[in-house]
Amino acid sequence: MRTLPALVLTVVIALRTCGAAEIWLLDNTRKIAGHNVVLEGTPRVTEMEGARVAVFDGVKDGMFIDSIPFAGAKQYTIEILFRPSEGGPTEQRFVHAQDAHGWRALLETRLNGKGGWWLDTFICTNDNGTGVTLVDRERVHPTDRWYWAALRFDGTTMAHFVNGKKEIEREARFEPFANGSISLGVRQNKVYWFKGAIREVRFHREALPDDKLQRVK
Repeated sequence: MRTLPALVLTVVIALRTCGAAEIWLLDNTRKIAGHNVVLEGTPRVTEMEGARVAVFDGVKDGMFIDSIPFAGAKQYTIEILFRPSEGGPTEQRFVHAQDAHGWRALLETRLNGKGGWWLDTFICTNDNGTGVTLVDRERVHPTDRWYWAALRFDGTTMAHFVNGKKEIEREARFEPFANGSISLGVRQNKVYWFKGAIREVRFHREALPDDKLQRVK
């Protein structure tokens, strides 16, 4: 397992700007980018492998942030550094963006109960609830390790990645998101809780090339 690099951390959930990216560091549970974090349950912040991370119990822990950094963008990439734990629910929605129209984008895990998980992603920008789902149940990864997952839309294609490796893609057409909110650790209607840790989330208002995606080796 790769050790995360030690970082100089602030006393809030930090925001950094890196090119076109907005970067959220989950090193406490109070604020992110100047916005209040609304808590569900008691997600806790702890030090793990050289960095402070937010830990979710898979039962009642979630964070809600009143911001969608890629709102209005015609292309975007969402990256997240996370560690899914064994023993959580079979289905977990650990990133959920939902705008004022009810349009949504989700990154989810599916656990097989045998020490493995696979990525499931979804985007919908219409009023009838039909969207595009990406899932490949053959792409199984061990739990209790750190991963970068990414969801990318380039204007014509939706794709998702684990540690910089493309797992699946489909042609798709989506409208830009309006302003809204993002939940971490749970779907916004407070079901499908995530068990594990989240270190960092990055939002890009562009479709990052494959070789620019973050990865844990």
